[in-house]
Amino acid sequence: MRALICGAGIAGLALAQRLTAHGWAVTVVERTPRPREQGYMIDFFGLGYDAAEAMGLLPRLRELAYPIEEVTYVDAAGRPRARIDYVRGARLAGGRLLTLMRPDLERVLREQVAPVAELRFGCTVASLEPRPDSVRVVLTDSTVMEVDLLVGADGIHSSIRQMVFGDETRFLRYLGIHTAAYVFEDPLIRRRIGNRYALTDTVDRAMGFYGLRDGRVAAFAVHRDPVPAIPADTRAAVRHSYSSLGWVVPQALESCPPPSELYYDLVAQVEVPRWHRGRVVLLGDACQAVSLLAGQGASLAVAGAYVLGELLMTESSVEDALTRYEQAWKPVVQAKQEAGRRSAQWFLPASRARLWLRRASLTLAALPGWDKIIGASLVGKTPQSLTELGASEGAGVRVGEI
Repeated sequence: MRALICGAGIAGLALAQRLTAHGWAVTVVERTPRPREQGYMIDFFGLGYDAAEAMGLLPRLRELAYPIEEVTYVDAAGRPRARIDYVRGARLAGGRLLTLMRPDLERVLREQVAPVAELRFGCTVASLEPRPDSVRVVLTDSTVMEVDLLVGADGIHSSIRQMVFGDETRFLRYLGIHTAAYVFEDPLIRRRIGNRYALTDTVDRAMGFYGLRDGRVAAFAVHRDPVPAIPADTRAAVRHSYSSLGWVVPQALESCPPPSELYYDLVAQVEVPRWHRGRVVLLGDACQAVSLLAGQGASLAVAGAYVLGELLMTESSVEDALTRYEQAWKPVVQAKQEAGRRSAQWFLPASRARLWLRRASLTLAALPGWDKIIGASLVGKTPQSLTELGASEGAGVRVGEI
């Protein structure tokens, strides 16, 4: 069996790992000329952690994980206003939580896939033609392929989704926030951050910083904007949007890189009525973007790819596997999307009153007796393991009845 995966991000690479492990011939195409270095820090736990363990990824992921001790919200002078104890959070998750840079997770998956699959950067799908038992694809370098499965794992602005299901305006739920991330060098800021994730305790816009093992600093930014469009000059937009913030923000903004080196996007969710048509299927943010407000986007990308890969191994046909994948995984995603929409007002407060309520909530959460409530919030209403989705262990891990 032969698969073409459009998108060399987390979801696409995770599926490539599963399919090659099951004997498929896999080609992954990615429109960017090289792996993306931009990205932000993520918490990796839950279903994605389960899947990574089954895929043999945990030892390498642990090597690249960061020992974040706490999240600290600071005022304009850098004084702490609220804290989240990360060590306690990891304990409540049973130790099954890793803090990673998103590009590092991609790197681990790419290391697994590169020796066994064809990775082609600077190339993507130009056109596709569904056929009864295959898909004919023409790539932007004029290569023509006929594959048993075409996977659109090309992100929130998926071109495969547009070719098969229509314009993205039909599927994108904009949540009223823009986000940016970049990495820069500043030894003074690096020392002030230490082993914590420090964010401005501010209304409508916020910047966060964490130190990297190579001595650099990673910056993460979010601000409210009613316009669901990416500005033409993203560096200018970042410098303008966060210029009113204090603490180390002015120095960090001076180090904001040019647009080609800056991650910038809309905070949005993707809701697609159907995830597959014929032998074409969507995966990851192309169909299940939960947004950074919900968290677990990377975890769900790995777990969703795992579920799809195992079903393609166990079901009697590709079409049956795609149907079962959608039936099993869509409710999980919808629950996380709903949770993300509810958390928007706390993630980035829109008023001073909301800001004070967040501070009070975090203070309350640190009190004894709240462990069970905090632990429940780490998993929400989604299944707490792949076993609850029907995964079982035998001579390997496979998906059973879902």
